[in-house]
Amino acid sequence: MKVKIDIDCTPAEARAFFGLPDVTAMNDAMVKEMTKRMQENVASLEPEALMRNWMSFGGQMQDQFASLMQQAGKTSKE
Repeated sequence: MKVKIDIDCTPAEARAFFGLPDVTAMNDAMVKEMTKRMQENVASLEPEALMRNWMSFGGQMQDQFASLMQQAGKTSKE
C-alpha cells in the first residue's frame, strides 16, 4: 500500500507548523554584519597592502615565500 501526500505551503508556514523558530531577523543581522566586516577588510586584499604587510616582517617573510615557491616547484615536478 502506498500513500502519497502533497503539501503546498510556504517555508514560513512549514516552520510554524513544525514549531521551529523564525530566524529571519537573526539571519538578516548576520548577513549585515558579515557584509560590513568584508567591506572593512577588502582593502587588505589589495596587492599593495599585502606587499606592505609582508615587507613589514622584513626579509624573513621574503625568505619564507621563496621557500614556499621552491617547495611547490619540487612537488609539481615529481
